[in-house]
Amino acid sequence: MGAAQQAMAAFMLALSLQGAALAAGTEAPAADIPEPERWNVHGQFTNVTQWHPSFRSPYSGTNSLTPENTNKETVDVTLYLGLRLWQGAELYANPEIDQGFGLSNTVGLAGFSSGEAYKIGNNAPYRKLPRLFLRQVINLGGEQQAVESGPNQLAGSRSADNVTITVGKFSVVDIFDTNTYAHDPRGDFLNWAVIDSGAFDYAADAWGYTHGLAVEWTQSWWTLRGGLFALSVVPNSVTIDTTWKQYQWVGEFEARHDWFGRPGKLKLLAFATRGRMGGYGYAVSLAQQTSSTPDTGLVRRLAWRPGIALNLEQEVTSDLGVFARASMNDGSKETYEFTDINRSVSAGFSLKGNRWGRPNDTFGAAVVVNGLSRAARQYFAAGGMGVLIGDGALNYGTERIAELYYNWAAIKHLTLGLNYQYVVHPAYNRDRGPVSIVGARIHAEF
Repeated sequence: MGAAQQAMAAFMLALSLQGAALAAGTEAPAADIPEPERWNVHGQFTNVTQWHPSFRSPYSGTNSLTPENTNKETVDVTLYLGLRLWQGAELYANPEIDQGFGLSNTVGLAGFSSGEAYKIGNNAPYRKLPRLFLRQVINLGGEQQAVESGPNQLAGSRSADNVTITVGKFSVVDIFDTNTYAHDPRGDFLNWAVIDSGAFDYAADAWGYTHGLAVEWTQSWWTLRGGLFALSVVPNSVTIDTTWKQYQWVGEFEARHDWFGRPGKLKLLAFATRGRMGGYGYAVSLAQQTSSTPDTGLVRRLAWRPGIALNLEQEVTSDLGVFARASMNDGSKETYEFTDINRSVSAGFSLKGNRWGRPNDTFGAAVVVNGLSRAARQYFAAGGMGVLIGDGALNYGTERIAELYYNWAAIKHLTLGLNYQYVVHPAYNRDRGPVSIVGARIHAEF
């Protein structure tokens, strides 16, 4: 049975389980649980402008961060449309309009500076549909929990123990590797390696979305997640391989706990990518034989590329939370979708403004260290290009990034933010930088 047939079989099994659960019945909802919404509409607008001054750069390559004083702006407007189809089933669509580019057209940093910047862009507004998916919740019993109306969430209720199935087009990191304090470039940190595990090379097109199926089983203090997702046709492509000849498996175990009466979560994630990808060693060897620059595109073959990630979040006080991530992947082969990171460690905190009389404001701080494998270092030192990096040469050093942000809640539904990032060894190159990146963010929602 092929991957697509397996996904459909799993979904049909879930529907039969839903029927059994309904036949068994569930507890009556409590008085404070909202009435189920038949449909809802939410929306958001985000503008991010980033600027950096000129910095030291004795040389540059195709994928280098521009060393001159420069700024770039990105804008996106999204509608979140939700419709309840039947008991426990919800259909969502997110039409979106985007405009703009990241700094240097979103290259030059392995931990790129803006999660609002895609690998492709346009100076003119363009439309896309990043998400179109069906979610089925199968209640398994336990306490009834309130579900508030929100983006991609219809008001209603669900049982504490449940199975949730998501199928369609969405982002892998909508479900996996989430973190309360560092996961949303529209509302918290911006750097790619802070909002996600840097070495989690998740399946996606150049905008960060794919087709797939995810199943989440929640019981008591734990949740087990699994998913099957389509890769792009070639690494870092705009087109998803809908033949399912190239795909990725993702699994995650989440453990919830209380630490001195404060909630926290610990997640262990593993993934395995099966696709046509080039080995760094093969690319360097071929280049030496032909007296040329190494190119992984010339040595691609069907192979596996695994990786793991650890993700922690912990509430310390009612207004303070901390987080940390650590991740690594198989560094012998090229990055397929996300960014050129083989190992990454990040940590930080998020502090609400209660202590200075601004309870709706937030201050956040984080640090991240990204690294390359030995095979990847040799490839980039010989002039190879990656998804986001490639200076034409490499004097290797770990890429080190510190990020600060402050969000000011101007009025209800409108937040103005300032962001600062300091990058040492951009794209792992000791010969370039350091560079300071200053950002401003405007975010509105309804």
